[in-house]
Amino acid sequence: MNTTGTDSVAGIVNLYKPAGISTARYVYRLRPIFGIRRVGHAGTLDPFADGVVIACVGRATKLVERLMALPKYYRTTIHLGVTNQTYDTEQPFEPVPGVEPVPSDAVQQALSAFVGEIDQVPPAYSAVKIGGTPSYKLAQRGQAKPRKTKKVRIQQLEIMEYAWPRLRLDIHCGRGTYIRAIARDLGRLLKCGACCETLTRRAVGSFRIEQSVNLQTAPRPGVRDALLPLSEARRLLENPPSEGKPDKIR
Repeated sequence: MNTTGTDSVAGIVNLYKPAGISTARYVYRLRPIFGIRRVGHAGTLDPFADGVVIACVGRATKLVERLMALPKYYRTTIHLGVTNQTYDTEQPFEPVPGVEPVPSDAVQQALSAFVGEIDQVPPAYSAVKIGGTPSYKLAQRGQAKPRKTKKVRIQQLEIMEYAWPRLRLDIHCGRGTYIRAIARDLGRLLKCGACCETLTRRAVGSFRIEQSVNLQTAPRPGVRDALLPLSEARRLLENPPSEGKPDKIR
């Protein structure tokens, strides 16, 4: 493995991260494939989530900030009428007592409050650092601290299906948006509680799930062939193609 300062390979790979594994641990599987330690990624997916992760190899790690600025497309199933501390499946759902089914028009009206530039508080179980310590570590110790509100942009929230208690949404949003925070705040607004039951990142900019590579199933030569060279990655960022809406989920 190349451990020197000179990178023998550089580029980005559109990866499919399965649910049940951390983003960093998954991306580090590229090290032996490309024979290089300098590997990173442009945006974490929660362990319970699956979908597109852009991996940066070698000198392409310098593109991380620009790649993270690309728009994101998600599909999520939100379970209404329940809550927990993580607002996802990492902890058991806790039914909210006395909750009645919420009409679809009330759900639609509530969702309209999340479109545009909004203030969002990151979940306690997130990687946001508080005094140098990730918030999730403080939460795990029972020492959760207040997190600063930040501005995020949500271009579109589209209801794909709603049958109480499950709400399936397509979300087009900008950098730094927490989908679990949308579930949390929607549950509070509807006074019924809500958690993310599933979450799939369908695309990052023009990098779509249909063209992504699954490291658990793809042969090493196929992964190497999927590397977009650094020069092409730079050209793509300078002249992005028209995006459009991602097609069917894989």
